[in-house]
Amino acid sequence: MECKQSRNVKVCNCSYGGCSRKGVCCDCLQYHLGMRELPACFFPEAEERTYNRTFEKFAELVKNKKV
Repeated sequence: MECKQSRNVKVCNCSYGGCSRKGVCCDCLQYHLGMRELPACFFPEAEERTYNRTFEKFAELVKNKKV
């Protein structure tokens, strides 16, 4: 499968400037799942900037209807 990094990076809301996985969704997902986290794109912009991307934080946002 062809990587669509050039297209993905245009909509990637990851605010971590040094991220080597930006736009490479398969690598990003694998990296974050390995740490019991979800990638930035699962979170609203304000929440993403806190860098708390844990499953628990995502569940809290779902419960409070913020995602």
